[in-house]
Amino acid sequence: MQDIQIRPIQQADNKIVAGIIKQVLTEFGLNREGFAFVDAELEALFEHYIAPKAAYYVAEVDGKILGGAGFGPLLGGDEHTAELKKMYVLTEGRGLGLGSALMRQLLPMVAAAGYRQIYLETMPEMKDAIRLYEKFDFCAINHSMGNTGHHGCQSFFLRSMP
Repeated sequence: MQDIQIRPIQQADNKIVAGIIKQVLTEFGLNREGFAFVDAELEALFEHYIAPKAAYYVAEVDGKILGGAGFGPLLGGDEHTAELKKMYVLTEGRGLGLGSALMRQLLPMVAAAGYRQIYLETMPEMKDAIRLYEKFDFCAINHSMGNTGHHGCQSFFLRSMP
């Protein structure tokens, strides 16, 4: 039995989580302009996800960080729309329920922060991620929202908050 822990990011985690995000993006050929790979916040996630309007959590298995996810205001959006941000899990962590555990942690926090909906962007080839989003009631929409800087993304999802 593996010991899975979902916890808030700490400053000491910044480099590890940035490495995970870059590794996953590289795995999918998305290590270029137009994707999270070049986001300025990548090297300082702890500092960029400050409550109450944002949070970032990491997923650890047996003490090793294997992924993470966060939320914050949708850049260029209205005050009622959050964005699911930087949700990535290493290959070795997939299939363990980490994505679901991260969603169960974050979605109530999104609602508690006063957001009415949450938006995300991804790529069609990230099929496992899309299945996870749909499992948590995200619905595909046919256009991007806000001004995320991720002009390379081709799949967009939105979920209403209860």
